[in-house]
Amino acid sequence: MAILYDKKSLLENKKFVETVSSIYTVAPEEAADRVEALVNEHKRSFGADAADTVLFSAPGRIEIVGNHTDHNNGKVIAAAISVDLLGAVSETKDNKIVVNSIGYPSVSVDITDLEPKEDEKGDSAALVRGIVKAFVDRGLNVGGFIATTTSDVFKGAGMSSSASFELFVAEVLNSFYNGGVVSAIDKAIISQYAENVYFGKPSGLMDQMAISVGGASYIDFKDPKAPLVEKMHWPFENDMSVFVVNCGGDHCNLTPNYAAIMTEMRAIAGEFGQEKLRFVDKGEFYSSIGALKDKYSGRAILRAMHYFEENERVDEMKQAIADEDPDLACELITESGFSSMTKLQNCYPEGDFSEPIPLALSLTQEYAGTYAYRVHGGGFAGTILAMVAPDAEEYGDYMGLIYGAENVHKLKIRDTGAMRLDLESEE
Repeated sequence: MAILYDKKSLLENKKFVETVSSIYTVAPEEAADRVEALVNEHKRSFGADAADTVLFSAPGRIEIVGNHTDHNNGKVIAAAISVDLLGAVSETKDNKIVVNSIGYPSVSVDITDLEPKEDEKGDSAALVRGIVKAFVDRGLNVGGFIATTTSDVFKGAGMSSSASFELFVAEVLNSFYNGGVVSAIDKAIISQYAENVYFGKPSGLMDQMAISVGGASYIDFKDPKAPLVEKMHWPFENDMSVFVVNCGGDHCNLTPNYAAIMTEMRAIAGEFGQEKLRFVDKGEFYSSIGALKDKYSGRAILRAMHYFEENERVDEMKQAIADEDPDLACELITESGFSSMTKLQNCYPEGDFSEPIPLALSLTQEYAGTYAYRVHGGGFAGTILAMVAPDAEEYGDYMGLIYGAENVHKLKIRDTGAMRLDLESEE
């Protein structure tokens, strides 16, 4: 029986109401409005070809603890969140993948031609082509589809909108052509491959893994080709509200700042005959600081200190989640943020006296209902993460007066990663 996507039918569909209530913070009525508009646009764009429409959702992500550790084979805890890329998708038989992302140029890829294209680097078409190639290389099935997507994963807010798109494409191919057998870990690795090799961005694997797995993800990158991943249910939904605040700053020209963190950490590792800090003995490092300070900047040494301490915090955070201990969890998030500020030093670029992130952190610290706060994502510009008292709408108003209501986002951690929405009613 075909699913009806008008608002009235959706709200009468128990599976729809249950599903959207579990993955979004908005009311089912608002989710139904969004779906109805999306499916209508899909039918308008593709006409009769849009028959048998299926919905797919790929969330954004936040990083909880583990700031700038993954590039040195470290550990991190990240989580899928309640904003997503939502797509209306229909299967086709023409060996083409066409994605119309509302507000952006259409992407069309001939999947019989899977060679990387130099002129596609930095374009969504490269991600689609690279994902298909990775499926083929693994002996998996591929095929065509048409999709219309809308996204409320905020760009430039450290929530990984590009990884959401990648996992959306990977899950459509998984569901339509492979019976859902491709694991969440493999879908993440496939997506990273497309971003690295075809899109031309040398990203780590954290974003894709968190979005693919869902919930709170403990990820150990000791072996980045086979990371240890453990999905955990986030037990603190009733203990705290999650906010991300986009406090401004320009990410343009910050690549040297991000690269310097990795370069300095690896330079310290090189003093111990290793490429990455993960393979350096912590005790040996600390006992060598006297000699290291005569050769390296204090900042390089501090960044290495952050790395070792942050890895231990990730393990402590994993235990706090397992023990359902919200007080310890919040303490560790704030400690991680303080280390990012004072040791990692990624809260503002050198010479930038506007310092939007330190200002936002200080304002959050002074708010009476704050439980935890930290810089979010890569840092230097962009966003902060705050855990505040449950139902503390006042925090949103408080920060909205300064940064604009459109830059203050209340979220929840959703238990599911990139997924096909099963809306077949049992009735």
